[in-house]
Amino acid sequence: MDVNRLNLRDDDRGQDRPAHPGTFPTSDAGNSVPQAAERSIDFPVSVVLPAGGTGERTGLQTPKQFCLLLGRPLISYTIQAFERVSWIQRIVVVVAQESVALMTDILRRFRHRKVRVVPGGSTRHRSIRNGVMALEDGEDGTSPAAGKPKVVLLHDAVRPFVEEDFLYKIAMAAEEQGAAGAVRPLVSTVIAATPEGYLDRSLERAEYRASEMPQGFTYDVIRRAYQRCSESDLDFGTECLHLALQYCGTNAKLVQGPPTLWKVTYKRDLAAAESIIKETLSRTACLIPGPSGDAAALADALREALGALGMELDVLPDLMRENTRCLEKWNFIQVSVDCSRLSEVETLLSVLEAANQAPLHPLVVIWVHLSASDELSVNAAAPAAIRDLASAAERRNVLVYAIQLQQSKETTRWEKSVLKAAEITSALIRDRSSALVGQLLQA
Repeated sequence: MDVNRLNLRDDDRGQDRPAHPGTFPTSDAGNSVPQAAERSIDFPVSVVLPAGGTGERTGLQTPKQFCLLLGRPLISYTIQAFERVSWIQRIVVVVAQESVALMTDILRRFRHRKVRVVPGGSTRHRSIRNGVMALEDGEDGTSPAAGKPKVVLLHDAVRPFVEEDFLYKIAMAAEEQGAAGAVRPLVSTVIAATPEGYLDRSLERAEYRASEMPQGFTYDVIRRAYQRCSESDLDFGTECLHLALQYCGTNAKLVQGPPTLWKVTYKRDLAAAESIIKETLSRTACLIPGPSGDAAALADALREALGALGMELDVLPDLMRENTRCLEKWNFIQVSVDCSRLSEVETLLSVLEAANQAPLHPLVVIWVHLSASDELSVNAAAPAAIRDLASAAERRNVLVYAIQLQQSKETTRWEKSVLKAAEITSALIRDRSSALVGQLLQA
């Protein structure tokens, strides 16, 4: 997270934090990797992401959709959540006119595809209308579209943890009913106040729901609703489902949503979102032992120690041939015995670069060097070589760290060294600290 922009004030720390989504999709932007929960839809679906807000409630100068989490704008995470769904064909992102160039650059830098940027209006409804109408155009904004979508999904750009299974439910309900929307139970009782500021009445909480995103509509319904609605609706309205009911007679199907649908609204939510992403990224890694028996033994010991710390590891001899599936990981641990084996890290970095991926988060590569001597030592040129290698890799959004531990025939001493190396490894993967990039740490 951009700490220069997102320092929390004391008055933010006591507030309720949003629910943890449990998991976060981590496959690459631009690559639709089939997931276990993926379902097929046989009609065209497009998405409109309104992202023209100024983020006044965060108290930040930068709109929250453009705030950086692990070096990547929040909106990029939301786009990726939709990009990874194979049955979604087009994504329209609606931003303020002054943010069009910035959004276009984000799409380029992080290699988002099937995404188009259009300028928004002065209000939320006017921006959504622009996005909906843009679906009638081709990619150049002038030529007719290859085919209008059957269903349009509307979603907030600052709700990054939406899951494919729920998108499927909304899309299917919208296709069947004409409109559908996510709802959640009310957390607090809603009351009405008199003009003088006294309690007038309270509402029965069980009878009401909080309207959330995503919402889905058949294209004809949402298009007609925006064509027929009044200027007052466009200026002051907020509920798209209400427009479908009022102007098209379409009564929306309400679908109970998961707690993962929370919206980044305040500064504390940005911190919570980054924490969730970091936690998810720290759960798995690909461990690559060197060719020697000692390296394989260390790899087995590290796998056991890291497993005790809650991390799952795939142990593979290398990333070549049939092992490219491990490229979907975000953390790589290269184990070597000979210090000259820094070349193994160079090979690993070359494989990652050749994959031509645009990682959604910084990749972590940790070189674990096993010193076979009784005293911890390393080639005098190695620290400089590691720093140079790490500096070049960091420009490609890859963070390289190095850990050295001593081989010992004394069981207790050896176990302590392995445990310390595992703890350092876990901390490096979790924190992704730029300050420690290229450093040779001792275990």
